[in-house]
Amino acid sequence: MNSIETVTTASLTGQPMMMYGIFAILTLAMVGLDIYQTRGGNVTMQKAIGWSVFWFALAFLFAGTIYFFWDVYAPQSDYTSEKATVAFLTGYLLEKSLSVDNLFVFAIIFAQYKVPEHLRPRALLWGVIGALVLRAIMIAIGAQLLSTYHWVLYLFAAFLIWTGIQLAREKDHEDEVNNVAERLIRKVIPVSDNFQGNQLFTRENQRLMATPMLLVVGVIAVMDVMFALDSIPAIFAVTQEPFLVLAANVFALLGLRSLYFVLQAMLDKFVYLKPALSIIMIFIGIKMVLVDSAYAIPTPWSLGFLVTVMSIAVIGSVLHQRKQARVM
Repeated sequence: MNSIETVTTASLTGQPMMMYGIFAILTLAMVGLDIYQTRGGNVTMQKAIGWSVFWFALAFLFAGTIYFFWDVYAPQSDYTSEKATVAFLTGYLLEKSLSVDNLFVFAIIFAQYKVPEHLRPRALLWGVIGALVLRAIMIAIGAQLLSTYHWVLYLFAAFLIWTGIQLAREKDHEDEVNNVAERLIRKVIPVSDNFQGNQLFTRENQRLMATPMLLVVGVIAVMDVMFALDSIPAIFAVTQEPFLVLAANVFALLGLRSLYFVLQAMLDKFVYLKPALSIIMIFIGIKMVLVDSAYAIPTPWSLGFLVTVMSIAVIGSVLHQRKQARVM
């Protein structure tokens, strides 16, 4: 049995199910907190910045608990506490970086379906909840595949490299997103013409109908799953510990709503985001190919590379924007 199979199998068989249950309760508590802080639908820039910082700090606080209590989280893991902490932070920052591209899609969805400003926080919330459930399923399946079929790792790697190349070739975001979710919902249930607050369903003439909010939530969830097809294989290149993969995804998604409201006015200014994500995807794919070889890339190096590339992309975008402003 190779090292990846050893780590993954040990994680699946030795990880106490109670720990997953406790983490699920923690996740529900954090989702409840997120619901509470966006009640009323009024999310100011100051509030969004404050909560973005809070979720970011909470992720690093959780990393600290991994460092001090890793033996409690995964008593039979082959990872040391230091390795687990670095793996979580790398996975978290990777997922966070990749999720920024989701924000462009959220903006397109809201424009496409003419979602009122005060309803957008709740639409994002339902989309994030759906994404959490679907990603948990995908992580469980992916971990099992890696533990049973080692060659799947190389399929993941090829897919990531191909995705990175395709991302680099794309010129811009489309003005509309794929509406497969809308078509499926409309086949199952009629949809009303107007939003009814945060309601997903309504009754008109004693007839149960979906509201446009359900369409928006469905499209957000489907699009996030499509993004997860990239990000889930990517994080498995960082760590094959299912608990760390799940935790990194949870913390990355929980802060996504607040981050959207911070960046919504600046999304079109991140001109170097796509090239940066393309480079990261290709790098992670190469890392996955080399993981069991003598040329395996250490996770701390991956963390440094990730931070460097995203920093260059942000700084470059800011400088580009300033240059454009001077020209105008």
